[in-house]
This record gives sequence, structure tokens and C-alpha cells, in this order.
Amino acid sequence: MSTAILTGPPVPGSSLEGDLRSLGFEVRAVSGTAEAEALLAGVPAGERVAVVDARFVGHVHALRLGLTDPRFELAAIPGAVTARPAGRGALARALAHENSVSAETAGDPPAAGGTTLVDSLADRIATALDADGADVHRPELGSLVAAVPGDPQTRNEARQAVAAVDDEAVRLKSAVKARDGFFTTHFISPYSRYIARWCARRGLTPNQVTTASLLTALVAAGCAATGTRGGFVAAGVLLLASFVLDCTDGQLARYSLQYSTLGAWLDATFDRAKEYAYYAGLALGAARGGDDVWALALGAMVLQTCRHVVDFSFNEANAGDPGAAANTSPTAALSDRLDSVGWTVWVRRMIVLPIGERWAMIAVLTAVTTPRITFYALLVGCAFAATYTTAGRVLRSLTRRAGRTDRAARALADLADSGPFAEALAGPLKAPAGRLPGAAVPAVALLGGLAVVATAVFTGFGGPWTTAAACVYVLTSALAVARPLKGALDWLVPPFFRAAEYGAVLALAADADVNGALPAAYGLVAAVAYHHYDTVYRIRGDAGAPPHWLVRAIGGHEGRVLVVAALAALLTAPQFSVALTVLAVAVALLVLAESIRFWVTAHRGGAPAVHDEGEPA
Repeated sequence: MSTAILTGPPVPGSSLEGDLRSLGFEVRAVSGTAEAEALLAGVPAGERVAVVDARFVGHVHALRLGLTDPRFELAAIPGAVTARPAGRGALARALAHENSVSAETAGDPPAAGGTTLVDSLADRIATALDADGADVHRPELGSLVAAVPGDPQTRNEARQAVAAVDDEAVRLKSAVKARDGFFTTHFISPYSRYIARWCARRGLTPNQVTTASLLTALVAAGCAATGTRGGFVAAGVLLLASFVLDCTDGQLARYSLQYSTLGAWLDATFDRAKEYAYYAGLALGAARGGDDVWALALGAMVLQTCRHVVDFSFNEANAGDPGAAANTSPTAALSDRLDSVGWTVWVRRMIVLPIGERWAMIAVLTAVTTPRITFYALLVGCAFAATYTTAGRVLRSLTRRAGRTDRAARALADLADSGPFAEALAGPLKAPAGRLPGAAVPAVALLGGLAVVATAVFTGFGGPWTTAAACVYVLTSALAVARPLKGALDWLVPPFFRAAEYGAVLALAADADVNGALPAAYGLVAAVAYHHYDTVYRIRGDAGAPPHWLVRAIGGHEGRVLVVAALAALLTAPQFSVALTVLAVAVALLVLAESIRFWVTAHRGGAPAVHDEGEPA
């Protein structure tokens, strides 16, 4: 329940109380600042509280944006201010301050000024919150009206302005993500926003729609696994239907402001689960037709995951750095010029193969070709997109002058996922004599990864050489993280680690050349990739990395590479396949149990809601 404290002289015929009740507020009117302060103190601590001027004139959706968004502890629009439970203390201090000021100035004549906006307690509280250093969110209202008119004429003008703008149309438009891919913008969002509104009017939540999208994708994967042409056609259609629902859940969250910590996690992790489950379904379907494409499926998952890690690492390396936003490098200048031409914006969004274009391509190719052709196209498209985006970010980083922040270095260290072996060796290497020059850090990480993957590829299954290369990889990994990751290209270290680990598992499983080895490797990489995605989403939600015990328990990236290499050296190929399966199940159980515990606890504990509007996935 939420409480709205209505202040100021009442206005006959106003619909404000009804509007606030429709938004879930219990409305309590007060006659002055002192009474408002007393009422605020009596509201239960776990409730949201809003202070609204009774003379407010505006759209209901302006009130909704200003007073009900769960992502912000404090928010304000003209004539209204609100606080979630964590922001109640700041609101109480601001109201107490205004109460004392009101007592001191009682009887003073009103100050001269314009007539459009009048002295409003809600606005004065918002000003006091700013002066107190509080972080007050002020939503962008655009054409929506929110005002406290000072006389009948301005009130009438404000009401006419409200009548001139259809806030439902504005609400529907704002439900669509501001920056999205070409396929999503032009082929999905024009109608999925209406599905979102239909869901909102029937009380459905974004999490329910997200779950429906997952189930639809899993059914699509099952259809693909049949290996029949009819199954492939049904799989393509259902994959597109799943994507429509995937767009709908975010639009429903924006339309109804139903953001949540749990919802953001489900939306992000289910996207990966849907896509990688579908790859597995295609591989199973191909196997029914006598074509083994598990290596291609695993390669597609490895490439796509490494692409995402490049995105995450680069963004985290520049998070909180004002210099990153003001990059004046030639690369950034060229990018800005291209973005000023309409058609180039869409071309650049398409060639990075975001989720809309990627899933549309997969769905169509599944329906009309074979799984092998589908994976070939996917690998080529993702490789080109990865080359394009990574090259641009490297050029930007080389011309960047500002240093990395401590927060960025900590985030990159968390994304590196170093385990006990790298930590033990990194300790002695932290001495100045053992540190690498800053420019050499990503090069050493890359060379160590290339060594272990190349050895696995060219020396075949078994034997000591891959294990020896894995030991070298442990050493190079420790060297790479022995100093804070603050170099210009240090954001490449986590992607290099991911490519090395996943590539080594893929190469060794392919070398085993027995039934079950590649599917087991697929499961292991999927479980580890989930852990890495979970790390990203925790960092993005300001929750920190997963607990240290979990990282140590699953070995860290270098520990897992060493274990898998040792298993290949010590076991026969069939035994290796079984061992990979056991390892995959153990890692999956650990990371899933801890992840679910963390996110459910955060949701129940009232953690601030998050909603990522970043790069298309």
C-alpha cells in the first residue's frame, strides 16, 4: 500500500484524488506543513509516501511516472514528490526543514513572481532534497503536463493542454525501448506494444510473460529436435513467437512501471537460456537426420557468449568515467557523423546482429534449410559482428586519455573470474618486480589462451601436452591479474579468458571423438556461461560479484581449464565424456542454486528494481 499526502487548498471538481487512488495510493488530505509532517511520521515504514499539491493539474501518466516507478528511492515532478521506504528518512528531513521555515515565515507577505506556478510544498520539499544532496529522479515527461496553476486562467490553460495530449498514446509509445534493432523496431514493436497493454489490462505481470516466452522457446527447441521438416518449420514460427513475447515483457514493464530486481534477472538470463536451448534442439534434430553438428552448436554458443563478454567488459571499464562520454577521438567523431545520417544508424545496428536480427535469421533458416546451414550462417554473422564491434572499441580505447576508475578495475577483476590457482600465483607476482607492463597484460592473457587451445587442437586427445599448456595458462592468467586492470586495453582480459576456457573445452571434446563428449561439453560451457552472465547482472545491479566461495568451489576459469585438460590426459575418451557430464552437472547445480538464492532474497528484501535499457542483446 502507498499513501499520498494531499497538501494545499482543495480545488472543487478536481479528479486528482481519483487519479491517485487509481495508481494505488490511499489519499490523506492535510491543512498545513506541520500536519503533513505528523502524518508522514505515522505512515508505516515499509510504505511508499507521496506529497502532492491539491492544485495539481496534469496527466495521470505524468503522476504514474513521477510517483510509482520502483527503480528510484526518491522522485519528483512539478507539484508532487515521492519516496520509497529507503528514501523516507531524506523525505522526513526535507519536510521537517520546510515545517521550520514555514513557522519562521508565518505572516510574511507572499513573494512577487509569475502566476503559472505557485508556492507548492511538494516543490519546496524537492528543492530541499536537492540541497541535502539526495538523488532525486525527475522523469522526462515530454508532452505530458504536470503543473500547479496559480489562478483560474492558468488552471484552464493547463486543463486545455491536458486535453490536447492523449496520455495513453504517449504511454504506449514510451513502452517501446528507445534504442532497438531494425527488425524489432519495424516488425515487432508496432504490434507487440498493444499485446503489452492487453496483458496490463488483464493483470498479467512482466515475469509471467517472460516465463511464457521461455516456455515457447523450449517448445520450439523440442520441435527442432524432431529432425523433421514440419518440426523445423514449427520451430522457426515458435521462435519468432517467443521473441514477440520477449519484447512484450519489457514493454509491459515500461507501460505499467512493473520493474523488479527479479524481473530484470529473469529477462536477461531467460534470453540466454532460450537461445542456447534452441541451439541444442537444432543439434539434436540434425543428429536424428544423421548429421553431427554439436561442434557447430557449441562454437556458436562460445562465439555469442564471448561477444557479450566484450560488450560487458568494455561498458564496465568505462562506467562512471565522464571522459568516456566525452571521447573526442577520430573513431568517436566518425561514429557521431554516421549516427547523424538516418540510414547509417539502422545499417550499423543490423550488422552487429542484435537479438532481433539474429533470431529472425535463425528462425527463417531453420524453416527453409538445415541445421548445419543455420549454424554456418550464424557463425559467420556473429564473427563479423564481433570483429566490427571489437575493432571499434579497441580504436576508441587506444585514443582514450582518462585512467580507469577503481570501480572499473574491480568490475573487470570480477569479470575475470580468477580462481584459487591464479590467486595463489598472483600474490607473489604483485611485487613490482613481478608485474607486467600495462600494455602487455592483454597480450599475455591472449597468448596463454592461444597456447592451451592450439595445443588441444593440434596434439589430439590425451597425452601430457595439453596439461602442460594448461599449466602455462594458469601462470599467464596469474600474470594478467597481478596488477589492477586499469590499462587502456585491459577490458580485453575477461573476453580472452572466456575464449580460452570455452575453446579448450570445445577442442578437447571434439578430439575425444566419442558419442556424448560434445553434448557434455555443451552442458559444461552452458553452466559456466550462466555463471559469467550472472556475475555481469549482479555487477550491473550494484550487488557486487558472486561470493568468493562459489568462485573457488567451481575452480575459476584457469582451474577448470586445468581440470578438463588433466581429465583428458588421465582418462579414456568414453570416461572423459562421463567425467565432463558429471562436471557439468556439479557446476550447474552450484551456480544455479546460489544464483536463485541471491536473486530471490534480493527481490524479497526490497532491493531497488533495475531495468536495463542498454545495448540490444
